[in-house]
Amino acid sequence: MVRVGIIGASGFTGVELLRLAALHPELEVVLATGDSMAGTTARELYPSLAAAYPDLVYEAFDLDRALGLGLDLVFLGLPHEASLELAPELVDRVGCVVDLSAAYRLRDASAYPRYYGFEHTRPELLARAVYGLPELHRSELAGASLVATPGCYVTAATLALQPLVAAGAVEPSGLVVDAASGVTGAGRAAKESTSFTTVDENFVAYGLLDHRHTPEMEQEIGAQLLFTPHLAPMNRGILATCYGRPADPAVTTEQLLDVYRERYRDEPFVVVDPASPSTKATLGANTVHLTARADPRTGVVMAIAALDNLTKGASGGAVQAANVALGLDETAGLPTVGVAP
Repeated sequence: MVRVGIIGASGFTGVELLRLAALHPELEVVLATGDSMAGTTARELYPSLAAAYPDLVYEAFDLDRALGLGLDLVFLGLPHEASLELAPELVDRVGCVVDLSAAYRLRDASAYPRYYGFEHTRPELLARAVYGLPELHRSELAGASLVATPGCYVTAATLALQPLVAAGAVEPSGLVVDAASGVTGAGRAAKESTSFTTVDENFVAYGLLDHRHTPEMEQEIGAQLLFTPHLAPMNRGILATCYGRPADPAVTTEQLLDVYRERYRDEPFVVVDPASPSTKATLGANTVHLTARADPRTGVVMAIAALDNLTKGASGGAVQAANVALGLDETAGLPTVGVAP
């Protein structure tokens, strides 16, 4: 069994990691920390965990205890700056560190002050980190000691646009990504902006023009783009609607879908469909659903992606990347079928 520690296991990505670990035939959670919830049982905070973790108690993090457990895999579900400082204490002292924050995602350290508000103090470790999107970086992930899991918006936009850019089907500049997220994307901490009375019956754009995921998208898609995120009144899900100019004005919808079909032919977690994707179809699953359209009237290509922001967009993607890094079955523990109705 792979001995697993989840640092920051009381947040939404943490509870999703615990759910997926319980489904995984080779993962054994031996440490689950949550400083603000230390002493609280997991089943008390999240009753859905009761059957799988009847006796699990959240602990305050202690580095010596963590290092003494012989961990093969550590997930970091912490704020960006906390992960920035903790990862160097764990890398090369545990089997593999999978960071769900943005601390090690951007290859350009100079982008951190502008987009995240802090200086990146670990450029040597940043250079070692492997971006945790197996559909793009599977070969690099094998044997990785530090994995930087993508953001949920970035996963959706990248899987929708990168194949079209790489195939020369759309121009690599002037792309537009309009995407909406469920409220869980903002984390478990109580905030006025994500309270029920604010979110219910509401739909709002935020992070206009300079959202922090913009450089991450441009890095992975290989194109210049404008990203506008929206908060939708739903618990989970990402729907990204993306627009670009076709390199060939005569391109057809079927040709765009063929680009997807060829690129994702052997990908277990990508569904290509002529139908328009929906977030509900991906609920609880590690799949992303994709479609594309060519509009000859306006000369625009449209690509749409739907995924569960906590599964494929965060914890599921982290488990998938960890499976690859550790040489496990990539699909182990990861549902492909969403919950319906």
